[in-house]
Amino acid sequence: MHRLIVLNLGKGDLQHGFPTAIAQFWESEELAPMQFTGSLPANPSLDVLYQRWLLLYESLYANLAWRRTRNIHPEFEIDEDDKEVTHISHAEFQEVSQNLQVQLNSWLNTEDFLTIDRKLRTHLTPKDEIRLVIVAQDGKILKLPWCLWDFLSDYSQAEIALSPPEYARSLKIANKPKKKIKILSILGNSRGIDTVKDQEILKQLPDSDITFLIEPTSQQLNEKLWQAEWDILFFAGHSSSQGKGSIQINPTETLTIDQLKYGLKKAISNGLKLAIFNSCDGLGLAHDLADLHLPQVIVMREPVPDKVAQEFLKHFLAAFSGAKSLYLAVREAREKLQALETEFPCATWLPVICQNPAETPSNWREWCGKKQPIQLLPNRRQLRLILLSSLVNTLLVSGVRFFGLLSPVELFAFDILMRSRIPEQPDARILVVTVTPEDIQAQDSEPRFGSLSDTTLSKLLQKLEQYQPVAIGLDIYRDYPSRKPELAQQLRQNQRLIGVCKRPDTKDDPTGTLPSPEIPEAQLGFSDFVQDDDSAIRRHLLFLTPNTTSRCTAAYGFNTQLAFQYLYTKGIKPEFTPDGNLKLGKKVLPSISDRTNGYQGIDAGGSQLLLNYRATSNPQNIAQKVTLKDIFSNKVNSKAIQNRIVLIGIADLSAGDYWSTPYGAGSSNKIPGVLIHAHMVSQIISHVLDGRPLLWVWSGWGEYSWIGCWAILGGFIAWRFRRLVIMGIVISVSVIILGTTSWILLNSGGWIPLVPSAIALLLTNGAVVILQLSHKD
Repeated sequence: MHRLIVLNLGKGDLQHGFPTAIAQFWESEELAPMQFTGSLPANPSLDVLYQRWLLLYESLYANLAWRRTRNIHPEFEIDEDDKEVTHISHAEFQEVSQNLQVQLNSWLNTEDFLTIDRKLRTHLTPKDEIRLVIVAQDGKILKLPWCLWDFLSDYSQAEIALSPPEYARSLKIANKPKKKIKILSILGNSRGIDTVKDQEILKQLPDSDITFLIEPTSQQLNEKLWQAEWDILFFAGHSSSQGKGSIQINPTETLTIDQLKYGLKKAISNGLKLAIFNSCDGLGLAHDLADLHLPQVIVMREPVPDKVAQEFLKHFLAAFSGAKSLYLAVREAREKLQALETEFPCATWLPVICQNPAETPSNWREWCGKKQPIQLLPNRRQLRLILLSSLVNTLLVSGVRFFGLLSPVELFAFDILMRSRIPEQPDARILVVTVTPEDIQAQDSEPRFGSLSDTTLSKLLQKLEQYQPVAIGLDIYRDYPSRKPELAQQLRQNQRLIGVCKRPDTKDDPTGTLPSPEIPEAQLGFSDFVQDDDSAIRRHLLFLTPNTTSRCTAAYGFNTQLAFQYLYTKGIKPEFTPDGNLKLGKKVLPSISDRTNGYQGIDAGGSQLLLNYRATSNPQNIAQKVTLKDIFSNKVNSKAIQNRIVLIGIADLSAGDYWSTPYGAGSSNKIPGVLIHAHMVSQIISHVLDGRPLLWVWSGWGEYSWIGCWAILGGFIAWRFRRLVIMGIVISVSVIILGTTSWILLNSGGWIPLVPSAIALLLTNGAVVILQLSHKD
């Protein structure tokens, strides 16, 4: 964002102080300025120190080729062979320069002035482009090296300009847009200096039409000022601000601004926007030009050596014509002069903008009649910064994720998305018969080892058989023989019946649970679930390697056996692919690996799927449910049983067969194991017969690429939006889009990295913001 600060020091001087300092702050051109007031105390020692610095500066540089009008101060001429004096002056000069910087900032840090400084900082960010114009009636105060103010160190896109106390807009003639910038280049008296180099630098400018006047007469110069619509006036040669500002246009003529007044007024009214005096001691020239209301002037505040003047010109024109604003171009070019300061001390102090605050600075492209383009892509340095930050943060997030440290929060986010999916209808192919505590208590006094007596179970199986279900799943452990011959015969001969046993678990159940002795081995399935660390069931165990030494030798899961039974009636038999995945008809059920999205380093033994619970508001609504009492009292329609899969299980929280799911882990949210099996059966048959998707994930590289893309987006947001409020809004919208995308894909069966992507987005955004604050664009 572009900001303008006009700091008006008002009446005063260093001998008596500045009792009223007023800072006007424009957040944008459309808004009226805010205003803050303060004061600066008297500091006569600062004036003395500056005069001492100036004396040493001119003494140190006097033996160099510089662009000052000759014979102004012959007393400063030093013999080139006087090495000792130069050495001593150089040492003292360094010390005085440092003291001047310290004392200037100490003066600007006085309490009464800091009130202005603090209030300005509350409205600024380090990435704002700031034009800071210093206005004062006392010309001496403007000669101080304001570029040393610590304020500029804290705001890398700020630059100082100077202005006299009175300013106004000039009257301008409306001109037609030009395709090239018209530059009038005056190469004045070149005695002792090299102006040819300035000419070569100017010739390299793009989109420019340059007219060179080499050591012109005053008549030739005036004629050119009147003849054309100039955008830039350039002068290289000798000049001085001693008394009236003057320039040597040829070896015999020296002109003041007043002597060029009418021609300059005409040029300004025709659109002259900038004057560059690449010559010595130009503040007097700038002051005189301000009376003519020229928008901007760039001068050298002190005598300047040839090499410094030419290096500044080269860097400034390259930056300014390369789309940087005038202020940023001056700052960049000025700071690049630091490379010369071993040979030319304080070179960075010399260039200064003299601004007419009534005029709004424009840029090179606008002068060419081109609209300022919106920067759609970062430059190379910015792009490297974004990509490097993205790579580092992607690797960081992926590394943390690899060790499973993000799994809890990833599964938490997964659960939220699972609960918010678009609702589905219950699976009409399944009927769940729950045995409630009331059903258990209502049984006769017959002795029993489990929840159902032999008589009750026999009666239930007989009742169900009347209505010809496709399969009956008995999710009740019966690791003891039946005492009733009729039940034993039913268990042996009922080909629709699938029983359960439990495989041993070295951690929680080292023995397992035996199956019912009467149910044939081919009609048995293990009831084991795979629990995550938070005890929730999110995975579906299809089959395990047969274990002949186990008390439960079943190779397939209980729910898998029921699905086989149902699909067999549809002419679909189980097969296996060459890589060991289960195939049912045309559908393959691929097993997950030990690194599957939010799961990192898990035990993926056997064949496991991600459990795509049927999307219902309550997971207990997977299918129609009836109680044992409903069956026995004939309240269940025969069509609810016929050709369906009937699961029988205990629905008693005290029985311990209640499990956590993505829908919740509290006692009120847990669901009976028989309903978990119902979801698993439904997952298999719905996928095979209806094409309902299994939950799928991307490969590892696909996930890393996705995380990396969001990291890059975070970096681009930091580059594109500099205001923190706007950036925060865009970041929030991006996270919402990421979450919405994850939700949409999950409804289609896709589980993509949500939390790692959001973390990478935020980390990279923060990293790029911090790096941008510590480096200039």
